[in-house]
Amino acid sequence: MDNAVIYARVSSTGDRQSTVRQVLDLSEYATRNGLTVQQTFEEHISGAKRNADRPVLTECLDYCRDNGTDILLVSELSRLGRNVDEVLSSIRWAKDNRLNIFLQKEGLHIYGPDGKENPYLTIMIAVLGTAAQLERENISFRLQSGRRRYVERNMALTGKSGLGREGYRKPKEQKAEEYKETLKLLRKGYPYRKVARLCGVSESTVKRLKKEFAI
Repeated sequence: MDNAVIYARVSSTGDRQSTVRQVLDLSEYATRNGLTVQQTFEEHISGAKRNADRPVLTECLDYCRDNGTDILLVSELSRLGRNVDEVLSSIRWAKDNRLNIFLQKEGLHIYGPDGKENPYLTIMIAVLGTAAQLERENISFRLQSGRRRYVERNMALTGKSGLGREGYRKPKEQKAEEYKETLKLLRKGYPYRKVARLCGVSESTVKRLKKEFAI
């Protein structure tokens, strides 16, 4: 039976995001595939941070190397780096240390059941990673553009920016990104209380999001 390690990361350092769902999904995958989970590493740190500034990821990789781990389970490729170059760097490190990596969202392994390396992995990661990076940049641009228009409109009408406690509301796109795990579980039909517990948010927040996004 192969040994596995789980690495989970969320961007929020507060309680708005939780690694629980990632750990549950990857634990279920390990059980289905006869893998023994040696250790689980959970990190709350911005996705904008370089891998060198992610202490838990570094600890995780060192653990895998030092303890004969066969496979590292990760929810998606973005967990392994802030951009394509850093993701590929993590993949190269894994290859050098004969560590298999499974990316659940993308359904990709470095090595297949026969032990042979996936010859298309680097190309697929480059394509998927670039697409994800462009989408993040587009979301950031739209959020900044929406915020700027909001300020300009309020300045013209009231002479005030409208930011802060006097009335600024986050754009819906920003909420969709910030609470994407919560929304995903709601769309799967999970009850309020379980969603709140898994994602580390209040039940009132879950109910408000369900209503706002018409789920």
